[in-house]
Amino acid sequence: MSAAAKGKVFLVGAGPGDPELLTLKAARILREADVVLHDDLISAEILSLIPRTATVISVGKRCGVARVTQEEINAMMISYARSGRDVARLKSGDPMLFGRAGEEIDAMRAAGIELEVVPGISAAFAAAAALEVSLTDRRKASRVIFSTGHRAGRAQESTTQVVYMPGPDYASVVSRLLDEGFSADTPCAVVASASQEYQSVLRTRLRDLPNLGPLPAPSILLVGEVLENEAGESVTSTLAAFRVSSAASDFS
Repeated sequence: MSAAAKGKVFLVGAGPGDPELLTLKAARILREADVVLHDDLISAEILSLIPRTATVISVGKRCGVARVTQEEINAMMISYARSGRDVARLKSGDPMLFGRAGEEIDAMRAAGIELEVVPGISAAFAAAAALEVSLTDRRKASRVIFSTGHRAGRAQESTTQVVYMPGPDYASVVSRLLDEGFSADTPCAVVASASQEYQSVLRTRLRDLPNLGPLPAPSILLVGEVLENEAGESVTSTLAAFRVSSAASDFS
């Protein structure tokens, strides 16, 4: 990538380790990046795709011990981008599932650095594929909850609920979520045609969702405190179409 007045940061999902499971976009960004900051779980096969001309730095953890602090990682991304280099922050699995993508996104926004998120295949889906088990076999399960072993708390305080195919009647979905203990004030968002050219986003709170018209299918509903806006103020109901290049950095 050619140097410019200011570079760009890409949060790139490396997937579970098989280089053939990288997205085409992720592979292209790795080939073109000036700097790659990667986690320790990234496979050698994927790292071998990075050209020798790039600066490659391991910023991951070993046995839970970080050699480089998150603040130092943020500072490196900002410094390299400000020097006109394009930075690939390479994360195992999908960058938006666990890890510290939220902190890195906040840091880039605060520094005025252009950012793009490139999704990857989560290890959960790779494991399901290896087992040849459908996580949502309609005969046995209708929900998947992602959690970490070191984080405790009541479900609604620490859980992001993801509802696939919420349908045109948001009222029934909201009723079920309220019965499960979610507050009517919980922020939520519906995303239609996620990652496609005319992605649409509706942000609101559970109490207001039934009063809003549904977005066109295919859509997905996300519910949880992670959707609260930065200022902690009420999330207004908005509907907007974004091109993929800008939507990834606007929605988190």
